[in-house]
Amino acid sequence: MLLPVYQARPEEQLPNARNIISDFVADIARSVGFLSRLPVHARFFEGHDGNMSRGVRAFPFAGIVIALPAMCVFWAALVLGAEPFLAAIMALGTLSVTTGALHEDGLADAADGIGGGRDKEHALAIMKDSRTGSYGVVALILSFGIRTAALAQLGGDLSPFGAALALLSAAAVSRTLMVWHWSILPPARTNGVAVAIGKPQDAARSLALALATVIAFALLLPSYHLGSILFALAFAVLAAFAFTRVVDKKLGGHTGDTIGATQQITAAAMLIALALAT
Repeated sequence: MLLPVYQARPEEQLPNARNIISDFVADIARSVGFLSRLPVHARFFEGHDGNMSRGVRAFPFAGIVIALPAMCVFWAALVLGAEPFLAAIMALGTLSVTTGALHEDGLADAADGIGGGRDKEHALAIMKDSRTGSYGVVALILSFGIRTAALAQLGGDLSPFGAALALLSAAAVSRTLMVWHWSILPPARTNGVAVAIGKPQDAARSLALALATVIAFALLLPSYHLGSILFALAFAVLAAFAFTRVVDKKLGGHTGDTIGATQQITAAAMLIALALAT
């Protein structure tokens, strides 16, 4: 005797779909709050323990939200006739204000520790020091200089909107490669921000990487050929891999500073590749 198969009615399926969407939106909001100074409504943090193990899946979209003001400034400046170099400086200045220079601080500290540390303990002690040394200063100059030059070239070679979308794609991809660096290495310290908020879940990391790839193609296809996009993504991944190898050799694991430095390095790498491909 065949028993009737129960099928859920559409109205019984909707709450689950709504919950999935609601959870992902909450992850985006928490990621934006974690990675920037943009205001996020308190309701997204009510009852949340601060763990970001799952929330990192939303980092690609958080990168877009965080870079959106800079994108608008870049596009508007180019449309209004500003020189591409000036427009690029204005965009990066806006981005630094939006993030509170969070990743730039990580880059400077990581450069000081890796460049000046005699061993792991000495490097970690340098990175914990709030003062910025010569390695950090040089790293910041190179980061701003490279990104400014690349954006300026994009602003001159592409349409204003196409150049602005390139900035947005680099923001999404670079924040996703932070997750990869974070997940691939163990913590270098037994405490610290990266330890306190948890290690990225494998599924969350995989989803973030997949979403970033789709986002990059969606944003860049109007201005670039398929091969150029693949080249830019591969160059960013190669930069993340090379930096992760250096960090592993020097520190034996990640810190909050090396995670932030990964964003800066991979964003610069992707913008370089996009500028070369125009």
